[in-house]
Amino acid sequence: MKITIFGAGAIGGYLAAKLAIAGRTELSIVARGAHLEAIQSNGLRLIEDGAESVAPVRAAARAGELGVQDTVVLALKAHSLTPALDQIAPLLGDHTSVVTMQNGVPWWYFHGLSGPLDGTRLNAVDPGGAIWQRIGPRRVIGSVVYPAVEVDAPGLIRHVEGKRFSLGEPSGARSERVTLLAEEMVKAGLQAPVRDDIRSEIWVKLWGNLSFNPISALTGSTLAAIVADEGTRTLARAMMLEAQAIGESLGVRFPIGVDRRIKGAGDVGEHKTSMLQDLERGRPMEIDALVTAVQELGRLTDKPTPTIDAVLALVRRLAVERGCYS
Repeated sequence: MKITIFGAGAIGGYLAAKLAIAGRTELSIVARGAHLEAIQSNGLRLIEDGAESVAPVRAAARAGELGVQDTVVLALKAHSLTPALDQIAPLLGDHTSVVTMQNGVPWWYFHGLSGPLDGTRLNAVDPGGAIWQRIGPRRVIGSVVYPAVEVDAPGLIRHVEGKRFSLGEPSGARSERVTLLAEEMVKAGLQAPVRDDIRSEIWVKLWGNLSFNPISALTGSTLAAIVADEGTRTLARAMMLEAQAIGESLGVRFPIGVDRRIKGAGDVGEHKTSMLQDLERGRPMEIDALVTAVQELGRLTDKPTPTIDAVLALVRRLAVERGCYS
């Protein structure tokens, strides 16, 4: 199986390293800058369980050097996807599958979803439908990413915790392509359960990201601090309940209650969300995929989102002022 990881940052780099070290597949990555140079010079290095390994991966700055692939894993952030479409195109053949590993509401959400919204394209994550047209939802394998991983230095990935990458066809089918990919990942020491309802699992992760990420960015607080404070905990809960009403109207099953989900976030401890980390580093924040898209879903389903609207307005204004809104 020929696999290219497009976007070899923390998550993409970790996945690439695990697959390459296991030697189970013909693997390439697309990277850039100092990260690419380090990988080309010294290999992709992975620190896991206190030990360092070197992964033999083919690294390129231009996807066109790699040719058509069996599977392309998109491990870049949601707001980086549209600008990368020209780069991704040479990797795609008639039978190439595309694994989406972005946080938030995916651009393909309404592909094959029964009901009046089937085929709806979400402007918040796919302005003008460019991704839908260029990649095509028929290629998609959905994914929910759980590992905590960091890039310690160019070419050096450090695994913190977690090995689960849930996978699922938007249709819920257990297709040959998703089964083969899951097998490759399991052989590499990862957990890769194939779900028959990947959208519901996307929502459970989104439930927390939608609320805790912008509140964290606005307050500078960790997850534990947000949950410990009655005011911010109540604010997060209100956002989550608005989102739950939207999700359930779309047929989503929430396997846990909102208070248990909040407790789980608090149990993570003194952790800064990715949105807060991006703000502090002056990088574009994942506002549209995590928050704006949920607001758009609220409009489409006629569900009110007053708390989400207010928090979105504030965090978007903050991001614009800091130059972190793309």
